[in-house]
Amino acid sequence: MDILEKNKDITDLSNFRTPAKAKYYYEISSEDDLWELFQILSFSKDNSLSILWVSSWTNMLFAFELYDGIVIKNSLRWWTYDKDTQTLQTYSAEKIWDIAYRLEKDYWQNLWHRFIWLPGSVAGAIYWNAGCFWLETENNFVSCKVMNIDNGQILEIQKDEMNFSYRNSILKEEKKYFIISAVFDLSFKAEKYHSDVDNIDFRENKQPKWNSCWSFFKNPNKEHSAWSLIEQVWLKWYKIWWAYYSDKHANFLMHDGHGNYKDLLALISLAQQKVHERFDIYLENEVQIITNSR
Repeated sequence: MDILEKNKDITDLSNFRTPAKAKYYYEISSEDDLWELFQILSFSKDNSLSILWVSSWTNMLFAFELYDGIVIKNSLRWWTYDKDTQTLQTYSAEKIWDIAYRLEKDYWQNLWHRFIWLPGSVAGAIYWNAGCFWLETENNFVSCKVMNIDNGQILEIQKDEMNFSYRNSILKEEKKYFIISAVFDLSFKAEKYHSDVDNIDFRENKQPKWNSCWSFFKNPNKEHSAWSLIEQVWLKWYKIWWAYYSDKHANFLMHDGHGNYKDLLALISLAQQKVHERFDIYLENEVQIITNSR
């Protein structure tokens, strides 16, 4: 297809920035592109090509050097906030941390304060039900407009249809919807648990700044944090070639820009093995590991 770029470098589309390319690549930047997008999806089915959806500040580990399918970058950007109704309407590729920052700075709306510097897009936050210090995306979610990638149908999904749970939603379960935009009601405060953590200080002074997707593993439960378990099996600051667990925060898997995805996969497997052997707990990824399409 002429509308697809070929052999596209996508290294910077993952926060780990391990070297990676895509056999085919397409970027959607407006709703006018939805017809082209549906054509591409039909092309992918006819040619048995898998689809990888990405957005800004992608919280993914590319476990490949060449993705032998189609990478589609979501660049749908724009949002608006109604001060009277305290309603946020946003396209899906907007960075959620940027919205949180500007809401507080420009509108004195600090309900999403804990989302400042939370990595990823609105789409990713909805898909994963992302959260920070017990404030989760589902709390103020109202609805989202999506395209069914199987038939091109545009529909709206309400909160009670989303099946939200810890780092999960129906979008993640069914994997057949492309999120176009979303609506949030910021007129009330809702949180899973209360937290007084200063997330700005935490992110500035207690989290590392390098190639990383932030917290890599989910916390198994409220009693056991992933970082503590990793520390207790002596993997904090442990290195395999160019990958390591941070000395500032053990649940931050880091890459210094010189190695490849194999170093990261080896460290992931090592942490899961050691934690399971000692505590009978299996560490589950919070970051999505993307393998090649074939």
